[in-house]
Amino acid sequence: MPGPPLQSLVKYDTPSLLTTKDKKGAKPAKGGKKLPPVEGKPQLTQTEDILNSILPPREWTEEGQLWVQYVSSTPATRLDVINLQESLDQRLLQRQARETGICPVREELYAQCFDELIRQVTINCAERGLLLLRVRDEIRMTIAAYQTLYESSIAFGMRKALQAEQGKADMEARIKQLEAEKKDLERQVQELKAKAEAIEKREGERRALEEKKHAEEVQFLKRTNAQLKKELETYLSPTKK
Repeated sequence: MPGPPLQSLVKYDTPSLLTTKDKKGAKPAKGGKKLPPVEGKPQLTQTEDILNSILPPREWTEEGQLWVQYVSSTPATRLDVINLQESLDQRLLQRQARETGICPVREELYAQCFDELIRQVTINCAERGLLLLRVRDEIRMTIAAYQTLYESSIAFGMRKALQAEQGKADMEARIKQLEAEKKDLERQVQELKAKAEAIEKREGERRALEEKKHAEEVQFLKRTNAQLKKELETYLSPTKK
């Protein structure tokens, strides 16, 4: 008997054969008789119908044969719950699931464990199982919404990071340009200061020369005035006999 395609924490019944695909060139049975078709699962009870709607049966093909495996409708005991917990811990270790953060392996195993709990509860009370199914679907939708939000935030963060890198490069180029302009302005300031000092020195020398020349002219005019005054007094004074 073939095994299921994937191991699961959910308890399933023994796989059953649904159909057999005819291979080309296969010889008919002796006497020309055809084999009777394999019957499917007998009439389902209401609980089994609800279980199959909550946890659909697994189907797979192996060697041209279609197999199906329905979820078990056997009530769970306290020992089954203990075994479920041990199996969960064991598979978490085997598959090296991370204890914290986002881990698809841990999420998958806990989802299987929750489905198994829903199966156990549904067998005892179908209404309670359907309510747990509603809670499970709501949790999955919430997680999917958070995952979409997380992915969009990651994309937004990447865009902002790229924009920041581009803006950083532009800002660095702008800073270099401003520093070059600053150096050029500082050079111009030094040149203007040197020109101002040269002009001030030249004007000081010119002013000192003009003041000296003015002082000399004043002294010359004073001497000339004194001489003329003396001559005038000489002409105006009476001549001595």
